[in-house]
Amino acid sequence: MSITIPSTSTIVFFASQMNNNAEHRIQVTYRWTSRLSMRIVKNGDVHVSAPVGMSRDKVMAFIEEHKDWINEARKKTLERHRQRAAFFNKLPLTTRAQADEALKRLKALVEPMVERHAKEMGVQPSRVYYKSTISRWGQCNIKDRSIYFSSYVLLLPEWCVEHVVVHELCHLLEPSHNARFHALMDKYFPRWREARKETHRIQKSSNNSI
Repeated sequence: MSITIPSTSTIVFFASQMNNNAEHRIQVTYRWTSRLSMRIVKNGDVHVSAPVGMSRDKVMAFIEEHKDWINEARKKTLERHRQRAAFFNKLPLTTRAQADEALKRLKALVEPMVERHAKEMGVQPSRVYYKSTISRWGQCNIKDRSIYFSSYVLLLPEWCVEHVVVHELCHLLEPSHNARFHALMDKYFPRWREARKETHRIQKSSNNSI
């Protein structure tokens, strides 16, 4: 690994590291921080934060000393993201026909839940729509009171989907995840903790079986 570090720059710079014939970037950024730190991002690159004014030798030594950690953390990160992608690929949405079929199933599954629970809770979303997001199962926009659900809720059991529906509807009553929000969840979907745990388990066990 060859790294050149400017002694006075506070600008991001990059270096390269070969690992198993694959080149990964090491990005070092000088910041107003008190200590060195590093993390692995989803594409396997390494992001290092260094205090402004720290010598190049100290930054280089920090990276060199953690080469084994970098390699192991990179392997784990890449494998985790590979498994995550494999899980969501179980619902193909690449063609118009696939997307249309998923939308049909989503409306049949989700909208009766929204109608039933919204009536019980005394709320009414301005709009319900669907997006093929993998970062969230759903999201409530407090400003316009709209709610979207990820198309990938179709990969979950129905009762876990219901948990997502109630969760987002509760945000129409309480925007944050505070004690009041949790009390609302306890009231309108008492099994929410169990459903959340089951959702995580399904994704994890599905990943492990691939």
